[in-house]
Amino acid sequence: MLPRSDGNPIEGRASVVDGDTIEIAGQRVRFNGIDAPEGQQSCKNSNGKAYACGRSAAKALDNFLAGSRPVRCEFLDWDQYGRYVGNCARADGRSVQEWLVESGHALDWPRYSAGGYAVQQARAKQARRGVWQGEFEEPWEWRAAQRSEPVTPTVTTSPSFTFVGTSGCNIKGNVSNKGERIYHLPGQKFYEKTKISESKGERWFCSEAEARSAGWRKAQR
Repeated sequence: MLPRSDGNPIEGRASVVDGDTIEIAGQRVRFNGIDAPEGQQSCKNSNGKAYACGRSAAKALDNFLAGSRPVRCEFLDWDQYGRYVGNCARADGRSVQEWLVESGHALDWPRYSAGGYAVQQARAKQARRGVWQGEFEEPWEWRAAQRSEPVTPTVTTSPSFTFVGTSGCNIKGNVSNKGERIYHLPGQKFYEKTKISESKGERWFCSEAEARSAGWRKAQR
């Protein structure tokens, strides 16, 4: 299992997982009340050209955090993936969530924020910062679309087939004997041998971005 802080404030040097998730001393921390584009998500810039807005958000976050370390997060809750959900700030006191939204690298997520970052979002929109420079899909809508896309069966020359979970997704989220969360893609060495037991916390994913966001890493082989 991943380390847990038991709901206490957590502080330390943060590594960036994606635009709204960091890791401190082995603990995944999800920023409360905001949602950033996923790692594989694309947006359109002011010229209508597609760009990797998810990766841009993660890179911008990394640069922002490097400006004043360490990061301190105040606990709010545990999410369904076992991540620590909290409000985070740099050593100089600047709110990470406020900066991400006002810079246009993340959106206010009313479902969880009750509009707490609406002011910052209005400023980003008016200044056409980040994703507001062009066209984009809200991250929560993008994820929903990824989950609803039909899975194309894998064609092989052998009589074997790719099993698809009851959710219609075929990426296997396995939990190893050491508690490591590892996902396997069709065609990888141990994909066919990997069995999914939801009672052990294992699950199916529809995209690699969804798996990474939930705290899983890709199998090396």
